[in-house]
Amino acid sequence: MNNSIVTKSLYKVNSLFFPQRQKGTLSYEEASAFYRRRLRIAVSIFFFCQGITFATWASRIPDLKTALSLSDAALGSILLALPAGQLVTLPFSGRIVARFGSRNVIRIALILYTIGLTNLALANSAWQLTLALFIFGVFGNFCNISVNTQAIIAEKMYGRPIMTSFHGVWSIAGFTGALIGLLMISTHVSPHIHFCIMAVLITITCVLAQRYLKSGTTASNNTAVKTEKKKSFIAKPNMILVQLGIIGFCSMAAEGAMFDWSGVYFKQVVHAPKSLTILGYAAFMIMMATGRFMGDKLIVRFGRQKLLRYSGLFIAGGLFLSVFLPYLPTATLGFLMVGLGVSSIVPMVYSAAGKVANITPSVALASVSSISYLGFLMGPPLIGYIAELSSLRYSFAAIGLMGFAIIFLAAKVKLLRS
Repeated sequence: MNNSIVTKSLYKVNSLFFPQRQKGTLSYEEASAFYRRRLRIAVSIFFFCQGITFATWASRIPDLKTALSLSDAALGSILLALPAGQLVTLPFSGRIVARFGSRNVIRIALILYTIGLTNLALANSAWQLTLALFIFGVFGNFCNISVNTQAIIAEKMYGRPIMTSFHGVWSIAGFTGALIGLLMISTHVSPHIHFCIMAVLITITCVLAQRYLKSGTTASNNTAVKTEKKKSFIAKPNMILVQLGIIGFCSMAAEGAMFDWSGVYFKQVVHAPKSLTILGYAAFMIMMATGRFMGDKLIVRFGRQKLLRYSGLFIAGGLFLSVFLPYLPTATLGFLMVGLGVSSIVPMVYSAAGKVANITPSVALASVSSISYLGFLMGPPLIGYIAELSSLRYSFAAIGLMGFAIIFLAAKVKLLRS
C-alpha cells in the first residue's frame, strides 16, 4: 500500500473513529491494518448482496413459470436471456469500470441490479420476462466485474490470497437467499413483494457499505490505466488471458452441469429415492462453499498452479467415479469431489488475471469472464445433446475430461507459478 493511501487513511481513522486521539498518534501498522480490514468487510458485503440478489430470483423461478404458464422448453429458452445479457456487455464492461472506477460502477450497478430484480416479477408475458432477464444480466455483469476488481485491490493490499473467501461469501449468500425464498413461499408472499423487500434491504446495506470501498485503481496499474484509455473501447484479450479463460470455461462447464443436471442424474442414472434426488446437488454446493473458505490457505500452502492441477484432478476423478460407479454412496462422494474441485478455480483465475502486466484488472477480468461464462452457458446444453445421442453417463464423462484440460493448461500458464 503506498504512502499517500496510508497518510489519508491515518487522517480519516483519527478524525472519524478515534476523535479522542490527536492527529498522527495512530501507528502506521494500526492504520494500515484497520484500512485493509474495513475494505475487506465492505467488499464482502457487496459480494453477499450480489449473491443474495441472484438467489432471490432463482428461488422464485418455479412460481414465475407457473404464473406465465411456461413449458419446460419455453422456460429453458427464456433463461438464456440472462447469460446473454452478461455476454453482450463483457467486451466493454471492463473498459467502463477502468474509466469510471470500480467503486463508482458498483454503487450504481448493484442498485440497478436490485431494481432489475423487482422488474422480473412484473412480467406478464414470456417476451417481457425475457427482456427483464436480459437487463438483469447486463447489470449483473457490471456488478461482477466491478466487485471482483475491488477484490483484486483488497488482495493486493493484503499481500496474500484472499480472493476465494470473497467467493465463499457469495456462496453463503446463495444459501441465505434460497432459505429466505422458502420462507416467503411457505408464507404465501408473492414474488413481487418478496423481490421488493429484498431490494430495499440490499440497497440500504450497499449505501451504508459503499463509502468504505477503494476509489480509483491499484497503484501498480496506474500506467496501464493511462494506456487503456488510449486503446479501442472493445477489450482484446492476450494469450495469457485466453488460457486463463479456458481454464475458467472448463470449471464453469462442470459447475453448470452440477447446477442443472445433478438432480436428473441422481434420478435417472443413480436411481436414488425421490427424497434423495437432491442429495448430489446439496453435496456439490456444500463442498463448493467449504472449499472456497479453505482456498486461500491452500493457495498459500500449495501455490496457485499446483492447486489448480489438484482441482482439475478432483473434477475429473469425481465425475468419473459417479460415471463408473453410479450408486448412491459413490455418486455422492463423486459430487463432493467435484464441488471441492470447482470451488477455487474461478477465484484463482480472476486473481491471476488481475496480475497480467499492462492491463487494468477490470479489463482483464472482463476478458477472462467472456470465455469462462461460455462454459456456464454451453456446458448444460452439451450434456443434453450428448445424452440424446448416447446416454447421460457418457455426457458426464465428457465434462470429466475438462478436468484433465484444467490440469494440462495450469501447467502451461507461467503466471500461475508465482
